[in-house]
Amino acid sequence: MGGSRVQVNKAHKTRFASKSTRNLHKVSLKDKNRIAKSDKNVAKGGRAARLHRNKMLREQKRAAVLKEKRAASGTTSPPRVILLFGLSGSVNVDSLAEDLSNVLSPQNAGRSSEVIASPEYRMRATVQKAPHGDLLSCMEMAKVADLIAFVASADSFCEDGTADCMDSFGNQCLSVFRALGLPSTAVLIRGLPVELKGRSEVKKICSSCLAGEFPEDCKFYPADTKDDLHKFLSLFKEQRLTAPHWRSQRPYLMSQKVDVVADSSNVPNSTLLLTGYLRARSLSVNQLVHVSGAGDFQLQKIEILRDACPLNLRKEADAMDADDMLNVEVIRTLVPDPLAQEPLLVENVPDPLAGEQTWPTEAEMEEADRNQKQKAVKKKVLPRGTSEYQAAWIVDSSDEEGSDSCSDVDDGMILDEGGDHFPGPGETNDDGFEDDRASLDLEEMDGDTETASVMMEGENLTREQVEEEIRKIKEAHAEDEEFPDEVDTPFGIPARKRFAKYRGLKSFRTSSWDPKESLPADYARIFAFDNFPKTQKHVLAKASEMEQADSDDCVQAGQYVRLHIKDVPMHIAHKLYEVAKAAPLIASGLLQHESKMSVLHFSIKKHDTYDAPIKSKEELLFHVGFRQLVARPIFSTDNINSDKHKMERFLHPGHFAMASIYAPISFPSLPLIALKKIEGGGAPAVAAFGTLRSINPDRIILKKIILTGYPQRVSKRKATVRYMFHNPEDVRWFKPVEVFSKYGRRGRVREPVGTHAA
Repeated sequence: MGGSRVQVNKAHKTRFASKSTRNLHKVSLKDKNRIAKSDKNVAKGGRAARLHRNKMLREQKRAAVLKEKRAASGTTSPPRVILLFGLSGSVNVDSLAEDLSNVLSPQNAGRSSEVIASPEYRMRATVQKAPHGDLLSCMEMAKVADLIAFVASADSFCEDGTADCMDSFGNQCLSVFRALGLPSTAVLIRGLPVELKGRSEVKKICSSCLAGEFPEDCKFYPADTKDDLHKFLSLFKEQRLTAPHWRSQRPYLMSQKVDVVADSSNVPNSTLLLTGYLRARSLSVNQLVHVSGAGDFQLQKIEILRDACPLNLRKEADAMDADDMLNVEVIRTLVPDPLAQEPLLVENVPDPLAGEQTWPTEAEMEEADRNQKQKAVKKKVLPRGTSEYQAAWIVDSSDEEGSDSCSDVDDGMILDEGGDHFPGPGETNDDGFEDDRASLDLEEMDGDTETASVMMEGENLTREQVEEEIRKIKEAHAEDEEFPDEVDTPFGIPARKRFAKYRGLKSFRTSSWDPKESLPADYARIFAFDNFPKTQKHVLAKASEMEQADSDDCVQAGQYVRLHIKDVPMHIAHKLYEVAKAAPLIASGLLQHESKMSVLHFSIKKHDTYDAPIKSKEELLFHVGFRQLVARPIFSTDNINSDKHKMERFLHPGHFAMASIYAPISFPSLPLIALKKIEGGGAPAVAAFGTLRSINPDRIILKKIILTGYPQRVSKRKATVRYMFHNPEDVRWFKPVEVFSKYGRRGRVREPVGTHAA
């Protein structure tokens, strides 16, 4: 209601409100009319503005969808890639590919792997056949597929409703495709009965059995007759295709022709020629490109070619065979600008004079002398090679008496090591013990956490030795899962030597740890960002601007091009030439900074079908987007409320962990598939999957151990613990470290008891 009848509620009467404050709600009739009228006009204007804004948003979305549809189904759009994947080995994918080729274009029968132009359906398509049993080839094909058509056989369905239409390899590949990001999907059913009633029943059984394995919008099509395939292609032509987000952020090319040209000026290297249609986004000749399985390279030039397979009908004189695709007419050639071309920079070049300072003044020298004299007054006996920062961790004996901690119960005595990130001193020296003055190889003593026990690829091990190594790894995996971080003090090596690289950490959350401590000089070669999210936002915005700018050095998506990739080693180029015969070769454009090396952290989880233990620093084959790289990840926990993260010795099933590797930078978050090589030269198995979480070289990963003992006598304030150490010197060495019991009791080591360090 409006006008003079508008409702005006009383204000809340507070206890200490004055009389004038209570009467503020009493407004004259004239003011009521004025206020009501103005509110009505304002509301009317706001509603009109909202309606106008919503209308503009609808028009913009409609225009964007129309533009996307025209780009996907127009004459200048790249051919659609249809991947036929058999859910079991009994499915005959070759016959289905031949039938699809005949329906699309009868005159191009038998050329299913090439681009087929269909004037009847007004589209171009490439039909790819996934080789059953070859996981790597199936993954590479799925990365560029616009539609994955899963093929099921009706012969595997029984009358009682049970079905065996998917074997172990099909189930494994389906989980990998889901982890990579599924594009548009469909299920084609072959071998249906001829009778209409039986045909409908078998199709219904197939749909009910497979519906839970695929997305909700996935449709099931019969694919036996020409009419069935005609219906499928008609719907596929009008379908709006979806692609994974990570793939739509960068340009890529699926090769149709691969050639190698020797470089006379640089004999060990060659020029790799990839011919195909550019997809997703525009590509600049000044960008770097990544060739799957080879690495990052610069472009020598880009040739825009006349379309080898236009959608319009051509004359016989214009017809082109697959062997003549390299000799097509060159419409335009793009040459990179030496000043604007992105350099192929992999590692940072540190400045050796970056840490130099000017000569100190006399006042600074006098102040330094005074500080040195003050430090000399109170001298502390420290192990040899201990820095001032490390000396702060050692507690004086005067501080041990009556020091009760108020930390959390789960932050007790922890002996931590910085793993590969924070190497400790190479040797130590105790007070008055000759055996401590000897040189000490800490890397050999830390055999439980290094890869010495892992089977190395270059060793010639017998079958018995391999089985023994596998048995040891399985036992260590089971022990780490049941008793995490608990280790026994060795008998032959003093504990002060065996755990010399460790330090007592009072609290995982509140204790300080310098991430730059004792870093090697080579660590300066790693690229780091002050604000990585801001950098990523800037890089993606720059890529969008280049997409909209339509500059002269860019090739638009959908054009038929030939990429000249320079400085490719000759042996790698010939290997890629052989690989391209089985699966298409993929070249993708790199965004800014994506060729630089840094420390990447992935949120990773063990695959359900992989039962073997995965040890930290074990060699795995990583698929990160279009990249393929071999790395030895370090597993760790993901502590949200702490800047320190505990290293995990194994990747245990059922929960996520962080995997840190040294690899090229990637924008934005990309999916990860980790493969493990099978001993004996078998096909690799899917070990884990995950996604990129962050890029941070300063992430602190600590190795944690807990030394356990057995209480012999317990009183109100004291306890005698045996078998934690084996000599009195080790007990004195670890006296500054606080100890705790399993149920939260805390205290300090007072003195050794007896000659065996009870």
